[in-house]
Amino acid sequence: MTSTAPETQRGQDAGDALGEQPTSWQRRLRRFGHVPRPETPLRDRLDPPYTRPGRQVWSVLAIPPHVADRLVRWSGWGGPLLITLVAGLLRFWKLDRPHAVIFDETYYAKDAWALVNQGYEGSWPKDVDKLILKDPSSVPIPTDPGYVVHPPVGKWIIGFGEQLFGFTPFGWRFMVAVLGTVSVLLLCRIGRRLFRSTFLGCLAGLLLAVDGLHFVMSRTALLDLIVMFFVLAAFGCLVVDRDRARRRLADALPVDAEGVLRPDARIAETLRLGWRPWRLGAGVMLGLAFATKWNGLYVLAAFGLMTVLWDVGARRTAGAVKPYMAVLRRDLVPAFVSTVPVAIVTYVVSWTGWIVTDKGYYRNWAATEGKNSSWSWLPDWLRSLWHYENQVYDFHVGLTSGHTYESNPWSWLVLGRPVSYFYEEQAGCKESTTGKCASEVLAIGTPLLWWLACFALAYVVWRWLFRRDWRAGAIACGVAAGWVPWFFYQERTIFLFYAVVFVPFLCLAVTMLLGAIVGPAAGQGARAELGLTSGDPTGERRRTLGAIAAGVLVLLIVWNFIYFWPLYTGTSIPEDLWRDRMWLDTWV
Repeated sequence: MTSTAPETQRGQDAGDALGEQPTSWQRRLRRFGHVPRPETPLRDRLDPPYTRPGRQVWSVLAIPPHVADRLVRWSGWGGPLLITLVAGLLRFWKLDRPHAVIFDETYYAKDAWALVNQGYEGSWPKDVDKLILKDPSSVPIPTDPGYVVHPPVGKWIIGFGEQLFGFTPFGWRFMVAVLGTVSVLLLCRIGRRLFRSTFLGCLAGLLLAVDGLHFVMSRTALLDLIVMFFVLAAFGCLVVDRDRARRRLADALPVDAEGVLRPDARIAETLRLGWRPWRLGAGVMLGLAFATKWNGLYVLAAFGLMTVLWDVGARRTAGAVKPYMAVLRRDLVPAFVSTVPVAIVTYVVSWTGWIVTDKGYYRNWAATEGKNSSWSWLPDWLRSLWHYENQVYDFHVGLTSGHTYESNPWSWLVLGRPVSYFYEEQAGCKESTTGKCASEVLAIGTPLLWWLACFALAYVVWRWLFRRDWRAGAIACGVAAGWVPWFFYQERTIFLFYAVVFVPFLCLAVTMLLGAIVGPAAGQGARAELGLTSGDPTGERRRTLGAIAAGVLVLLIVWNFIYFWPLYTGTSIPEDLWRDRMWLDTWV
């Protein structure tokens, strides 16, 4: 069987002491059956290998060894692409339904159309949505500038779909659906690299494909899923950069007479890791994230700290006596330059349309109200942009007006208050005892997945704090970067769908928990950690029961997604069935 437990990877940075002699207390514990963790070679700690399916899997399926080897090689991309195909079919199915401007599409669809046609957002008249749906060609683009409170990248992306397919619901949802589909592929590949398991990577992607909140946001022209895509892409870039940096360290370390890689303090503390293009890519992605919505700034700060700590762990594992000092001297400045300035430049460039058209809102503020400023030596466009940003910040901080669907971030993980994007009743419904049918698009995660994620996050935090597993720390960082900042603005009007930014990391957390439930495969080093030997019937029984339990949980999550499908797609169902799906009173 394929090893699906996270314990099979010895890549955690705190494994540096695995090769040391056992302490006295460890020797005493052996009298009571304590089995020490197996020593893992230094190269495997720096650059862990990928797990491979056991031969018994292929023998049961009657697949010849040479065909099995070819399938294993193809599965690294074949599995993720298959999951992505399923996710894409789901997300593009009747993408133009409901034929309506739902929730905040009323802002972003119109702003995007103006942006791609004239370079800046216009001030649209009220009640123009019905005219757009009826005949978009009859609605002129307003030339008066509109006051918008979000940067332009997300609207440029939405507008690109409108340029391809017109100013229609399908057009303004198209590119969001593309990014939602591609994000499933990204998570499959990131999960595979994170856990060193194609199976676990595909499982993480499958969970994302059947999450209700991600699904609804992939079919709606809002900005938050676009932020999620860039955050996930940045995380993937940093994971690849981490692997390459650690491999470079491993290749530079000496090998003893027996061919065993040995740590070396001098090399670990002085080696320059050179050109790191994936870190630059992460800087661009993070810049695009906060050039879509400002909460991407918190992710930039969190991921920047995370990648520096990864460098500390890598140099410590390679033998550095003072890893923090080594990172301070060798890595800190390059890490900062390749992320923060790159992200800021990306953000400023994203305002090009507003800058060059000279007609956007506040575009000429520096030449009028701000002409006597002490900063007048700066370019007018830059001072106008800075003033605009200050006004937008004041707007966001002061946004405290009540809303029917607002929710506190404390309630997000348990799906306390989802957001209804669209609701419509139809009379004369014979299938319903009330005589009514209901159509709704409800922005809510797949309940069983999110409720399981609460336990998964507790496991991830435990594994990070007590087992020093870097992967658990990375997942926790992704969740915290997208969730924790909202606790500082609890008086502000905020919504559950903001949580879509960290949904991929919830899926990774659940995947890690399910891998632990399944347990390690026969013959894997982690079996020794559990006190099991190869062929131990107790271990095989435990793994079989674990696989059954994990499989049942995954099937329940998939069933739950199918059960709530009508609420995700606006499908008309009898009101009785709609009420059956209102599991909590706060969902109505």
